[in-house]
Amino acid sequence: MRGRLWRQPLSVVGLVLVVAFAAMAVAAPWLAPRDPLAVDPVNRLALPSGDHLLGTDALGRDVLSRIIVGARWSLGAALVVTVLVTVVGVTIGAVSGFVGGQLDSVVMRVVDALLAFPTLLLALAIVGVVGPGLRGVLTGLIAVGWADYARVVRGIVLGLREREYVAAARSAGGRNGHILARHIVPNVVSPVVVLASLEMGQLILALAGLSFLGLGAQPPTPEWGTMLNDGRVFLLTAPQLMIYPGIAISLAVLGLNLLGDGLRDILDPRLASTTPVN
Repeated sequence: MRGRLWRQPLSVVGLVLVVAFAAMAVAAPWLAPRDPLAVDPVNRLALPSGDHLLGTDALGRDVLSRIIVGARWSLGAALVVTVLVTVVGVTIGAVSGFVGGQLDSVVMRVVDALLAFPTLLLALAIVGVVGPGLRGVLTGLIAVGWADYARVVRGIVLGLREREYVAAARSAGGRNGHILARHIVPNVVSPVVVLASLEMGQLILALAGLSFLGLGAQPPTPEWGTMLNDGRVFLLTAPQLMIYPGIAISLAVLGLNLLGDGLRDILDPRLASTTPVN
C-alpha cells in the first residue's frame, strides 16, 4: 500500500499537506509568534512586515498567529465530527444491513430523509434550535452527517452477510454481535477510511461556512471561518484578512481530497488484490 501511494504524486502532495496542517495544529502554541488574542490598536490593519509576517487585523491581532492557532479549532472540530459520525454511521449501517427486515426499512427511510436535503441546510436548522456556537454547530453536523456512512456501510454489509464464512460462524453458534465485530466490520474499514478522508474536507468547509455566517465559533476565537467573517467588512481596504484564512481552508481541503482520492485508488478492491478478513 505504501509503495502504491508514493507512486501517485498528487496523493503524496495531499499527504504532505495533511501532515503539515496536523503538525501545525498540534504545535500551534509553540509555532504562533504572538498571542492570537492580544489586541494592539496602534498597529491595526498593518501590512505584512518583519514584526507581523501576515499583517494584523482590525484590532491589531497578529494574523499569522490566528491562522496557526485557528488550525486547532477548524481541524480539531472537523476531526471530532468525523470520528463521531463515523462511529454512529458505521454502527447503524452495520446493524441495519446485518439484521435487515423492518429495522432496515425504518433506518433507510430515515437516511433517505436526511440525504434528501443539503447537509448544510439541515445543520443550519438544528443550530437554529440548539443555538449559535461551536457546540451547536458540532451537534448539527453530527446529527445529519452519519447518514452517508450508514448508507455505504449498509450496502457493503448486505453483501458480506451472505458470505460463506459468515454462514459458518452462524452454524458454529456465533452471536450476532460477535459476527458483526469479528467478520463484518473489519471488511468495511477500507471504504469508511476513504469516505472519512473525503468527508472531512467537506466538514471543514461546512464549519467555516457556518462560522462565517456567525453561527459557529464566536469571537474572539481564532477560527478560520470566523476570521473570514471578521475580514469581510474590510474586503476592499484590507483583502488579505480574507485571503490568508481562505488560502488555509483551501489548502487543508485540497490536501484531504487528494489524499482521499489516493486512498480510494489504493483500497479499491477492483484495483488491489485484497481478500476479506475472516
